[in-house]
Amino acid sequence: MQPTLVPASAAARGARDSRRWVALILLCLASFMTILDAQIVILALPSIQVGLNLAPDKVPWILTANGVAFGGLLLLGGRMADLLGRRRVFIVGTALFLVTSLVSGIAWNGGLLIGARALHGVSAALMVPSALAILMNTFEEGRDRNRAIAAWSGVGGIGATVGLLLGGVLTSAGGWRWVFLVNVPVVLAVLVASPFVLRESRDSGRARTYDVGGGLTVTAALVVLVYALSNAPSVGWTSGRTIGLFVLSIVLIGLFLVIEARSSAPLVPLSFMRRRTVIAGNLLMMLVAVLAYGESVLISLYTQQVLGYSAVVSGFAISAMPVMAVVGAYVGQSIVTRRGFTAVAAVSAVLLGLGCLFLTRIPVAGHYASDILLGLIMFGLGLGAGNTTSSIVALTGVREVDSGLASGFNSAAFQIGGALGVSLVSTVAVSAGGPGPDGLTQGFQAGYVALVVVAALALLVAFILPRRPTGDRPVLAPQTF
Repeated sequence: MQPTLVPASAAARGARDSRRWVALILLCLASFMTILDAQIVILALPSIQVGLNLAPDKVPWILTANGVAFGGLLLLGGRMADLLGRRRVFIVGTALFLVTSLVSGIAWNGGLLIGARALHGVSAALMVPSALAILMNTFEEGRDRNRAIAAWSGVGGIGATVGLLLGGVLTSAGGWRWVFLVNVPVVLAVLVASPFVLRESRDSGRARTYDVGGGLTVTAALVVLVYALSNAPSVGWTSGRTIGLFVLSIVLIGLFLVIEARSSAPLVPLSFMRRRTVIAGNLLMMLVAVLAYGESVLISLYTQQVLGYSAVVSGFAISAMPVMAVVGAYVGQSIVTRRGFTAVAAVSAVLLGLGCLFLTRIPVAGHYASDILLGLIMFGLGLGAGNTTSSIVALTGVREVDSGLASGFNSAAFQIGGALGVSLVSTVAVSAGGPGPDGLTQGFQAGYVALVVVAALALLVAFILPRRPTGDRPVLAPQTF
């Protein structure tokens, strides 16, 4: 049976359901918690290491285990949402998020905590693409969806800000366990409200047949790629281990493409991957993520290791950037709606580049107001506009039946870009820097130069984006309760 196409006007009437704005609040709250969790854990790592008596080489795995599982399973999670039901997969992911937060908070050794963080990545890989797919199917393409995506992106900035501010406070006042336990009441509220607020939708026109070969190969390829990027700075980009992992990832991607070309029910139809909006939007998203993660690492290390800020003070200082990202997200979506994609993406890339260029001049005895703040403001505005625009582009023209897959692609691009950004600036800073404040500052300056180059690449990508949506497409009627 084929899915039933309904006129866009009918879909628009359905989209005016009074619950859609309540649903948006719920979905944004879920996004807020995933971003908050990622930021808040970073500031607690030193306390976790002491509290669980972890060896230094084990500490990064608290982040890596989560990132590898999250990034590796996003495409599979998105397609599962399409086939099994987006609300259902979202609820399962949220329940797993709740359990892993509890286990992380009571973990009595490093192995249990790392295992819980890996399962937490699985929960996020189910939650994030299904939530974004629900958002797509709740709001019709155009002004309303752009506003919803801006809210989604803006809440991510707020989550990052709160994570920076709350992480140090919770760790200092109550201990590291509270950075995980603080999730529990909010996630529980989301879990209870979801069945009553969110509509169910799925690809009802496709039999629930699973492309097992495609799912295994693409998941393995993404896991290997994210792992290689995350560990390259510590083991070396030219080491046999790193090169071998990159080669293995390429081989697995090639095998995945062969399987998809031959499959009668592919996980990712090749025609989907040939769409200009999918390719350009996700490429821009990956570059924006490289900049976002790379800049966050550099400014956090500079303020704490060179300027001597505490974790709490550093969080307050850096918060100007995510706050401005919220502003950039809302201004960006408004201009995208009226002027199209290219102009906003180009201005975003320029602001990101100018922010990094300003921060290439950070001195050893820097002052926040004169040497940091303006760079954070420019970078934050560009980040908010760039993140929103790349999501709008990547999700434009996507059919309802592929909304989970498209959301998974978009989230995977951000995760891969984030891993690449951390690896890039870490490698450059170590290679160009040295011991002591002078050497560290020199390394951080070189890291910002590398990010200026990435911003220039984002500017080039902006000019291959379609100027605006190519026109209305028929919309698939979602299943109701």
